[in-house]
Amino acid sequence: MAVFDTHKAVKTLTAAGFSEEKVEALITAMGEARTDLTTKADLKDLELRMMPMHVASVVATVGLVVALLKLLP
Repeated sequence: MAVFDTHKAVKTLTAAGFSEEKVEALITAMGEARTDLTTKADLKDLELRMMPMHVASVVATVGLVVALLKLLP
């Protein structure tokens, strides 16, 4: 997981001319936004939870196709 160095960001932004008040507000907003990010681990967990549903869907589709083929003369 990537780590956001807030101290370095504060130094960089203040050196670029941002006021301390604006830097603090920006860093706070960025920290809040980062809590909503999806990680690779989140995606892997979702993939593992969806796999049984995907398999069931494939099995149901194959069963439906076989049943329809049996109805054809």
